[in-house]
Amino acid sequence: MIQDKMPLWSPTTSFMLQSNMMHYMEWLKKHKQLSFDHYDALWEWSVTHVADFWETIWEYFEVKSNSPYTTVLQKPDQGMIGTKWFSGATVNYAGHIFRNKTADSPAIIFQSEATPLQNISWAELEQKVSSLASWLRAKGIVRGDRVASLMPNIPETVIAFLATNSIGAIWSSCSPDFGNASITDRFYQIAPKVLFVTDGYTYNGKPFNKISAWQEIVKTLPSVEHVVLSPFLQAEVQVPGTVSWGDVIKTASGELQFEALPFDHPIWILYSSGTTGKPKAITHSVGGCLLEHLKALVLHQDVKKGEKYFWYSTTGWMMWNFSVASLLTGATLVIYEGSAGYPALDTLWQLARKTGINHFGGGAAFYIACMKAGLLFSPDDFPQLRTIGSTGSPLPPEAFTWIYNAVKKDAWLISFSGGTDICSGFVGGCPFKSVYAGEIQCRLLGCYLDAFDDNGNAVREQLGEMVIREPMPSMPIYFWNDENNARYLSSYFEHYEGIWRHGDWIEITSRGSVIIFGRSDATLNRDGVRIGTSEVYSAVDSIPEITDSIVVCIEKEGGQYFMPLFVVMKQGYILDEEMKKKIKSRLRSQYSPRHVPDEIYAIPEVPYTISGKKMEAPVKKILMGTEPEKAASRDTMRNPDSLINFLPLRNEEGKETV
Repeated sequence: MIQDKMPLWSPTTSFMLQSNMMHYMEWLKKHKQLSFDHYDALWEWSVTHVADFWETIWEYFEVKSNSPYTTVLQKPDQGMIGTKWFSGATVNYAGHIFRNKTADSPAIIFQSEATPLQNISWAELEQKVSSLASWLRAKGIVRGDRVASLMPNIPETVIAFLATNSIGAIWSSCSPDFGNASITDRFYQIAPKVLFVTDGYTYNGKPFNKISAWQEIVKTLPSVEHVVLSPFLQAEVQVPGTVSWGDVIKTASGELQFEALPFDHPIWILYSSGTTGKPKAITHSVGGCLLEHLKALVLHQDVKKGEKYFWYSTTGWMMWNFSVASLLTGATLVIYEGSAGYPALDTLWQLARKTGINHFGGGAAFYIACMKAGLLFSPDDFPQLRTIGSTGSPLPPEAFTWIYNAVKKDAWLISFSGGTDICSGFVGGCPFKSVYAGEIQCRLLGCYLDAFDDNGNAVREQLGEMVIREPMPSMPIYFWNDENNARYLSSYFEHYEGIWRHGDWIEITSRGSVIIFGRSDATLNRDGVRIGTSEVYSAVDSIPEITDSIVVCIEKEGGQYFMPLFVVMKQGYILDEEMKKKIKSRLRSQYSPRHVPDEIYAIPEVPYTISGKKMEAPVKKILMGTEPEKAASRDTMRNPDSLINFLPLRNEEGKETV
C-alpha cells in the first residue's frame, strides 16, 4: 500500500520557508488576498482559475511589456488550438535574461572533453550577443526569419540563440551528431536564412569532423544565405563560402537592443523524434515560454539568483532550451560538451564538485548507469548541491534510492517529466512535499493534468491515460507548415475531444504524486491488464548482470498476446536458463505474474533515439513484420544498426515473433 512507503527526503521547515514557492504564496496573500494551506489547494486554484493564475505569474515576475495586454486568455469555441494569451502584450525573452546581468557572478561556465573550465562574464556575453545581433541586422535578417544551428553545446550556441531572439528572428537547432537526412528533414521545412556551424565535435575522446557533412546539408537548403563557422576542433578554421565567427562578433555595435515581440510570436521551432515519418516542426511562443520557464525553474526547482544551474543535454533536445532558461532566473548556466561517460562515469559529478553546482540535472539513463557502475561519493563532495533533476524517461525506484545513498542524503531529488511539446514539464518538484521512490512529487502549477480511462473518466490510484484539461501558454502555437492544423490535431486531440492526450500511462496517487509507467503506445497488455514498461525496466535494472533491456507486447489473433523481453548482458555474463529464471523470479516477486515475459532474448544493444529514449514502438513493428528502414528513421537514432538484431526473431509471415 502507498501508505507503507517511507519518504527518502522531506523538506525542513526552514527549507520550505526560504523557498521561492513560499515567497510566491505570501505574495498571493498580500497582493491578491488569496491564502492556501498547502500546495494541493494552490494547484487546484491554479487550474480552475487559469487566467487569474497566469496573470499572477506575469505580475509576480514583473514581466516587462512594451505595450499593455488587453485580455489574459481567449479560448477558441472548440478545443485548445488557437488559444490566445496576453493579447496586446509585446515582450522579448532575451531582454528578460539580460535584466539579470551582474558583475557578481559569471553568466556561463563551460567545459568540454578537450577544453578546461572557462568563465564567460555577463559583460562578455552581452558584448558578443550585441555584435552578433548587429551583424544579423546588417545582413537583412528581420523579425520572423529563421536562424538554424548545427553547433554542439558550447557558449557560442547560447550567444547565437540570444542574438537571434533579441532581433525577433526564430531559432531552431539540431545537434551535430544528427544524420544529414534527419537534419534536412527538419530544416527544409522551415527555410532558414542563416546557419551556424562548427568544424566538428568530440565524443568519447574522438573528434568528429563535420565540415563535409554540413556542406552537403547546405546544398539541400536553398533558403540559406549565410553560413557562420565557429571553430571547435581547431583553434582556427577557414572554409570557402562561410563567415568567420571571430569576424562576426567583432561587428561594431552599440547598446544591445531587444525587439518588442507579440506574446504569441514564435521563439523557436523544436521537432518531434521523427521515428516514423517526417518530424513535426513544433513552434512555441516567446511569451508562453517566458512565463512557463519562470514558473517551472523558480517555483518548482527553486533556482535563485547567483546559483549555478546544470543540465546535461545536447543542442537537439528541449532540455538545452530549458537549461538556457535558467539565465532568466539570474543563475549561472553551466554547460558541458561531450560524453557523460568520458573519461570516466564520474566526469559530470566532478564538474559539479569543482564548480559548486547548486542544481544538477541529467537523463534517467545516466543515473541508472551510475547506479549499475556502483559509483559512491563522499558525504561532503557536493556541499553546494541542492537539487538533482532527472528526466527523459521514468526514473526507477532503485535509482531514487541510489541517489540518496550514493550521492547526497539531503539533496532534493526532482523527477521531472514534460516534453518537446511544451518545452517544459507537466509534473515535477514541489518544495513542500516529500520525495518517495518512483514517484514524481506533483503536478505543476497551471497544468491541469489528469488520468483518464478509455471512456474519458478521471481515475485515481489506477493506471490511466495522461491528459491535459486546460490550455497552457507554452503549448505549441502551431506546427510549422501544418495546413489546417492537421498534424497538430492528430498528435494530441483525436482521442478525447478538445482535451490534450499526451501518450503516457500514469497513476495519480492519493497524496497527489504522479507515477509514469511509460509511453501508452508502448504499453504492455497482458490479458486486458495494462502494464507500464517502466515497471519491467525497474525490476530488470536491479539485476547487476544486466546492463540494459527493452520489452514489447505483440497482439496476436484470437485476443492473445506475446511479450518478449530483450536484455543486454554485462560483459562476462551470459543469458542462460539460470539467468532467465532469476529475471522471471524478480519480475514476479517485485510486481506480478503478468510482468513475467513469455520469452527472454539476449541482444547486443537496445535501440535508442538520439535524445535517449528506448524505441519500443519500432521494435514492435519489426517483430510484426515491418522492415527496419520503415519502422524508424535511421537519422533519428543513436545506434541505427541495433534494429537489425530483431530481424531473426520474427517468422517469415511477419505476423508474430519466433
